[in-house]
Amino acid sequence: MVGISPAEKKALITRNLQETLGDDKLTKILSERDLKIYWGTATTGKPHVAYFVPMSKIADFLKAGCEVTILFADLHAYLDNMKAPWTLLELRTQYYEQVIKAMLSSIGVPLEKLKFVKGSDYQLSKEYTLDVYKLSSVVTQHDAKKAGAEVVKQVEYPLLSGLLYPGLQALDEEYLKVDAQFGGVDQRKIFTFSEKYLPQLGYEKRIHFMNPMVPGLAGGKMSSSEEDSKIDLLDSPANVKKKLKKAFCEPGNIADNGLLSFVKHVLFSLFKEGEGFEVNREAEHGGDVTFLKYEDLEKYYAEDKLHPGDLKATVEKYINRLLDPIRKAFEKPELQKLSAAAYPPPAKVKAGAAPAAGADEDAPHRLDIRVGKVVEVARHPDADTLYVLKIDLAEAQPRTIISGLVKFVTQEELDQRLVAVLCNLKPSKMRGILSEGMVLCTSNADHTVVEPIVLPATATLGSRLSFEGFSGTPDEQLNPKKKVWEKLSADFKTNSDGLAVWKDNFLLTPEGEKLSSKLANCSIK
Repeated sequence: MVGISPAEKKALITRNLQETLGDDKLTKILSERDLKIYWGTATTGKPHVAYFVPMSKIADFLKAGCEVTILFADLHAYLDNMKAPWTLLELRTQYYEQVIKAMLSSIGVPLEKLKFVKGSDYQLSKEYTLDVYKLSSVVTQHDAKKAGAEVVKQVEYPLLSGLLYPGLQALDEEYLKVDAQFGGVDQRKIFTFSEKYLPQLGYEKRIHFMNPMVPGLAGGKMSSSEEDSKIDLLDSPANVKKKLKKAFCEPGNIADNGLLSFVKHVLFSLFKEGEGFEVNREAEHGGDVTFLKYEDLEKYYAEDKLHPGDLKATVEKYINRLLDPIRKAFEKPELQKLSAAAYPPPAKVKAGAAPAAGADEDAPHRLDIRVGKVVEVARHPDADTLYVLKIDLAEAQPRTIISGLVKFVTQEELDQRLVAVLCNLKPSKMRGILSEGMVLCTSNADHTVVEPIVLPATATLGSRLSFEGFSGTPDEQLNPKKKVWEKLSADFKTNSDGLAVWKDNFLLTPEGEKLSSKLANCSIK
């Protein structure tokens, strides 16, 4: 945008942001020259429509004359609890580059004004590596863990890689030679970490811009790992309609409405002068209406003048307009092949067969989970919080399993109860008694409510439970040194309906029945 003042540039740069750190510095730089800024994305799960939120801000940055760098953070994707397996890292980086360029083209952003960089192109250099070591000599374990708390996947036994993640993101600001970094408000702790530690290495403190987190279609954060919370960029119009139909959209509710957030942060920022959000309705339902300002739409909806069905139908129209050029671009055979290779379907292999090349080795078929029945319950003689259980798994004799359920479940409630047992953990002594497995339970966040997973009454003793979409032979014994259970359990939980899932794949009996809990959206351990 030619001829706009520094104040106008600042207004464009900061509009719709939730927070800016370094406002005075921003004003000073804009009075002297254009801003240099970067946005980074770890190449993990498939980008979805919520990625249009940062894309529309990138469009604002370019309108304000900023020099914008987009970083494909491939090493970060691996460091974050190996969300992207090493074998798929390069393919996913290629997919991200293609799909994000298609998104930017879809909203009219000229690609020649952008710089695209891959993290591993400079993060493996001698200088960068030396700075990682320097940073590790001044950063405390507490600060590294705290910085990544909202971004890096949190597990009971965190890997060292997750602690390195915030430091690398901080160093990226120096090595990309930018004035500012842009991200979601969930990055705030990493941004303040960077402001604290970069000066300790002799580097300048940067400006930080933060977008609000856009609610998903089901309410809460839109996530690549929660299928119903997001619309994939390559979803068909029929799938878009299906997902929007299920979207959380209460009449008059503007507080946790993913559709309205999308309209505000994406559509209104992309509308040209005089263009508005156009709702088409039958005359008896109020007729057509166009909103030139988001605030007018929000007020209209809050006053129950716009039906959720009409809002959904209108958002569907605009989303399909955005997705059509991306779908068309990915009709090319080479991009379809890239998409399939970067995100292979869950491994489905015959029992005893090796997984296909590139398949994720940490898949849940490795867990030997079986139906058991508690046939004896006793208190541990040397531990007040532990039960000693005898569990019938249709083996030659019942297994002895130690369980910390004393505070949560009575002996009478446990006796003769069907339970799901993880059978291939390495046996270990607990206060002198050998435990030969683990009873799987759900727990709320503060660990004040814990209960065993509920099995169907018809479940067969000793039968193996499996995850939908996965088949194969479980490990004879999970290697404790490789933390297989710790990695897999990070995605083992109950969904919003209280059903046991790994990611979005149901835990099933051989008859196809699902396992449940009264605790929804809780971890299973």
